[in-house]
Amino acid sequence: MKPVVGITTRHADRGSSPYDGVAVTYIQALARHGAAMVLLPNVPDAEALRVVDGLLLTGGGDFAPTLFGAADEGTDWAAYSAERDAAEILLLRSLPPDVPVLGICRGMQAMAVAYGGSLVQDIPRAQPSALNHSQAEPTHVTSHTVHIEPESRLARITGGGTLAVNSFHHQAVDRVPAGYRAAAHAPDGLIEAMEAAGELDRGRSPRFAVGVQWHPETLVGHQAHADRLFEAFVAACGARTAVGAQFVG
Repeated sequence: MKPVVGITTRHADRGSSPYDGVAVTYIQALARHGAAMVLLPNVPDAEALRVVDGLLLTGGGDFAPTLFGAADEGTDWAAYSAERDAAEILLLRSLPPDVPVLGICRGMQAMAVAYGGSLVQDIPRAQPSALNHSQAEPTHVTSHTVHIEPESRLARITGGGTLAVNSFHHQAVDRVPAGYRAAAHAPDGLIEAMEAAGELDRGRSPRFAVGVQWHPETLVGHQAHADRLFEAFVAACGARTAVGAQFVG
């Protein structure tokens, strides 16, 4: 039986036809590595967690800075969705402790906000000397490198060292939440990945909870590390399926 991954969706309000949807690249990446999927609408309801074996948090717009105790310092309100903020934070705070979660771009930021971390609201404003983190090149093209922290879960998954990644964000995780650690950094020092902290050896591994700031779903088939990340995530979801875990929240 294939593991079922719940995918968060982007909320778009276009006049009389608002909708919740997701880029097909997320679906293709999960299908390539053996997952079945359900799309999660932006409603404050955690019942969907009863039927999923993993949670994929997708990219999108900014978070309201009040959610991490900050004043507005460069938030882009053009694509803001209060519905999405509320839905994703509820999902994360209701997530059973054994459910694997992978956060991509905004998804990594969602993990930080939901669990007590904070964000850099606008990279060019907060750190003018930073790299360009909003590339103009196509999504499957890489634009800078990241250094993966040794001894991290992400290093074990990807092979570690220095990876070439793409970049489409103007916000970033500033402070990782309690229970997490930074797992990768860009050359300018910005946090590019985080993961649940804990012992990785001798059967005491924490649950699969990884966030990355780049977009591996568009690098699948182009960069081996992207395929390894999705493979590891789906495998973790499959392991949960195999033991017949039940919703506990």
